[in-house]
Parts: sequence; structure tokens; C-alpha cells
Amino acid sequence: MKPVWKDVRLPNQRGKIAFAATFAALCLGLVLIDGCSVGPKYTKPTTQIPPAYKETGSWKSAEPSDEARKGKWWEIFQDPQLNALEEQLTVSNQTLRAAADRFQEARDALRATRSAQYPLVTVNAATTYQRQSNTRALKGATSPTYYVDYLLAGDVSYEPDVWGRVRMVVQSSRTQAQATAADLETVRLSLHAELALDYLTLRGLDAQKQLFDSNVTAFEKALDLTQSRFQGGVASREDVELATTQLEQTRAQDIDITSARDQFEHAVAVLVGQPASTFQLPPVARMQATPPIPPTGLPSELLERRPDIAAAERRVAAANVQIGLAREAYFPTFMLGLVAGFESGKFTSWLTGPSTLWTLGATALETAYDAGKRRAISDQTKATYDEMAADYQQTVLSAFQEVEDSLSDLRVLEEESKTQDAAVAAANRSLEQSTNRYKGGLDNYLTVITAQTAVLTNERTAVSLLTRRMTSTVLLVKALGGGWDVSKLPAVD
Repeated sequence: MKPVWKDVRLPNQRGKIAFAATFAALCLGLVLIDGCSVGPKYTKPTTQIPPAYKETGSWKSAEPSDEARKGKWWEIFQDPQLNALEEQLTVSNQTLRAAADRFQEARDALRATRSAQYPLVTVNAATTYQRQSNTRALKGATSPTYYVDYLLAGDVSYEPDVWGRVRMVVQSSRTQAQATAADLETVRLSLHAELALDYLTLRGLDAQKQLFDSNVTAFEKALDLTQSRFQGGVASREDVELATTQLEQTRAQDIDITSARDQFEHAVAVLVGQPASTFQLPPVARMQATPPIPPTGLPSELLERRPDIAAAERRVAAANVQIGLAREAYFPTFMLGLVAGFESGKFTSWLTGPSTLWTLGATALETAYDAGKRRAISDQTKATYDEMAADYQQTVLSAFQEVEDSLSDLRVLEEESKTQDAAVAAANRSLEQSTNRYKGGLDNYLTVITAQTAVLTNERTAVSLLTRRMTSTVLLVKALGGGWDVSKLPAVD
């Protein structure tokens, strides 16, 4: 609340000196007690940290083991196309740009808040020409009806930070800005991970497309063979229809994969900030045969590597500051002010010594009764702090869950892939035997069809498992915080 200053008119020089001394003593006293803090000291909420990850019993880290700790964690996949897309996302993604703008807004809000630490200086210049009513109350005979007033004055007001309120407001704004910075890193990590997931899934569909293309070619040859045998009277018409059905069904599945691939290609286009209509990713010859395995580190390191955990912790700190601000409302607010300038009814004598004016003042404002409003606000801030602390602890628990889920997926998928490779080999041996028996007239074509279907199904499952292992690696890197750590959190000075 801005104080109302009264014009100081002292009878003599001695009174002026006494007033100035009193005012100076008051200012000195306020400065001496400036900085007294009434807020609670902040301590980071404690969380349960396991000594080790449950799934790391037979875990082997990648070589070199520090690759996943780098900022460009996607380079562990050794895919130049993926690397280029990730770099393009960094500069062109609109969601990431919006998150960066939110962080800049928080920095600007901090700058605005910090201005309260300094005096507010205003300058007022005015020229007025007024006419007074001749019938106004208490109008004297010599009171002019028309007069001009020239005014040039400066106003300096300052709130001494007696109870630390201003510093607490700045601290709250700073922690909120740091939380926003961590939010930016969370968005950045999520977008890079989403791009990697979409890209690797697309490459998995490319591998399936190649598999179906090769099977379509093989089934076309099988249909030609069956038709030749039918024309020679060795095979039946039923064998020809079975071969035709198998070929057309595989062609339909091949076309369906193209549709699914287009969806992921469009998703990648949006992530890198390009129109889906003009973006294109050519198919690749093959996928990486073995997914990389990033190092997990210790569970205690996870609290330092996850930006979402850092953001939750910063919001707990901000809520703690709000408790102090609520307590500060029980103490009086002090204001110091100075108004000085020139005022005259004539322009020629406006900026002269006799036209000088000045006003010094200090006020103290204390709320005497507010029907429990301050207590309610104080209780509200404590409840908010408890809420933020619970959110922080839940974020930590969810982070450990995500790491364990990804580790479990990679372990199970690796075992499943070994078993699936054996199934693919067995299915191919069965197909070779069925084809030979059919050519020798020992089996009908239904046996060959069954074997072909088994081979295609198992090979497609093997490709899907490899794709899932790749995407699970991305999810593990994301769960571990990528290449970020809490030391990169800006100080926001």
C-alpha cells in the first residue's frame, strides 16, 4: 500500500535539523534490521532410495560405459539418419520452442520481482491553468479566479526488507524459474525420446516390409510352380487356389504395413518441424542387429539425472518460501519516501530557490484484524507444501518404477529373442522338408502352406521383438534422464 505523504512545514531551522536527524535515525534502524527472515529453513524432502536396481543382477553396461551420459544420447544407436533428425528437432520443434519461451517468461518474471529490492523513482512534470468558482466556500477577496501552476517533482519510495519479504518473493520467483527450466529439459528429453521411438518403430516396419516383399516374391514363384504342376496333371486345382490365397493374403499384409509406416513418417515430420506432405524418409536396407545397452548407474544417481525430479524438488522449495511469506503478513510493513521539486505560479520563478518543495516521510502499516484471513493463508501454504512434497516423492517412486520396467523389458525381450530365433530356424527347416515332400508327391500343398505361414509368422515376430528391444532401450535412456544432470540446472541470477 503506497503511503500518503504530508507536506512538512517546520517553523525554524532547528526544527528542520531535528526532523532530519529523526528521519535519518529511523532509516538507519530499518536498515540495521533489514533482512530479518521469518520463513522456515528449507530442507529437501527425504525419499526411499533402493541400494541397487532389482534387474541389474546379470546386467552388462555398454562400452564405453559413459555414452548414455552424454547430451546426445541417441548416438548410441549409431544411426546417422536418426542423429540428423534429432539435431533438427532441437532447432525446429515448436513444442520445444514453446517450452523455451515459458522458461524465458519465468526469467523475465524474476527480473520484475527483483526490482522490488531497489527504490522506485518517479518524475512528475505538469503545467495547469485553472479557474476557481467565485461562489466556492471560504473564497477570500484576494483569492484569484484564474491561476497557472508549474510543477516539477521527483518521488522516491522504498520498502526496507525488514522481515525478508522482498528476498523471499525473489527466492520464490527464482525457484519457480528453476522448476520451469527443469520442465524445459523434461520436454526436451520427452521429445527426443518420442522421435527415437517413432523412428525406430518406422525402421522396424521397414524390416517387416522387406520381409513381406521377399515372401511375396517367394510365394509368386511357388504359385508358378503349382500352376506348372497343375498343367502337367501332377497338382490339383485346390493346390493352385491355396497358393493364390497365400500370395494375395501376403500382398494385403504388405500393403497394410505401408499404411502404418506412413503414420510414423508423418509423426516424425511433425517432431522435426516439417509439414508431413513434404517430408520423406527413404527405407533402409536393414536394422541394427543388436540394440545398445546403456549404463544404469546407481539408484541414488537417478535423483540427480531426472529433470522432472528436479522440477518437483524446486516446487517444494518454492512452496516452503510461501510459508515464510504467509508468516511475514503478521509483521508491519515499512515504507520510506522522499518528494522534492519545484512549484510556482510563474514560469520565470519556477526553477528558483523560493519555489523549492520537499517532503520526507516514513510509514508503518500493520493489520489489526482480518477475521482469520492470514491464518487461513498460512494454513493453505502449509498444505500446499505438503502437496508438493508428496508430488516430489511420488515422482521419485515413478522414476524408479520406469527404470525397473525398462530393465525388465530388456531382459525378458533378450531371452524371448533367443527363443524366437530358434523358432525361426525350426520353421525354415520344416518349410524345406514340406516343400521337398510336396515336390516328391508325398504331401499335398496344404502342408507347404502351413509351413510357409509358420515361417512368415515367426520371422515377423523376430523383427517385432528386435524393434521392441530398440524402443525399450530408448525408454530406459529416458527413464535414466538421458544425458542431463542436476548440475545443469541454471542458477537464474
